[in-house]
Amino acid sequence: MTAANGRPADGDATRAEGTPAGTRDDSVAAAVRQWREVHPDLDTGPMEIIGRINRCAALLHQAEDAPLRRAGLSRSEFDLLGALRRTGNELTPGEVARETFASGAAVTKRLKHLTERGLVERRGDARDRRVAHVRLTDAGRDLVDGVLPEQLAYEKSVLSGLAPAGQSELAALLGDLLNRLEGSPGAARA
Repeated sequence: MTAANGRPADGDATRAEGTPAGTRDDSVAAAVRQWREVHPDLDTGPMEIIGRINRCAALLHQAEDAPLRRAGLSRSEFDLLGALRRTGNELTPGEVARETFASGAAVTKRLKHLTERGLVERRGDARDRRVAHVRLTDAGRDLVDGVLPEQLAYEKSVLSGLAPAGQSELAALLGDLLNRLEGSPGAARA
């Protein structure tokens, strides 16, 4: 059965050739169809998942970055501030790098900029002068606390189109995938 626009109706078992029901004709579906024409022998199933994850991430970052830009922050700077805020502790630059999945050099550059803005402060370790400790200033904490609710409200509105059970299922599936990727270095290349 087809809808008035000539496309399969939502209740159909399949939408486009090989595309499961419930899947929209999105940019990834179009790319998968093109790959199937070029390489019909390849299993493009993983592309339908990973491609959509990547595309969703890119679109979410574009929209979510608006409040960060208004605050004069990059996403990576906000991630650093957020790591300090959510842990509630002073962290060493190495700990910040692990919390934010960033290189030490990138963290050093971000810390310099955020220190100049008065959002973080560094202090040396009394026992080891090679070690620094970083913490949020009051201004840094206030900035994070002001931006975070706006970001969460946007995320809630994006997910509002999914039923609560669907949100829970998606969270669980993504959690399983993330555990696999985080727990098995090189798992994706095995």
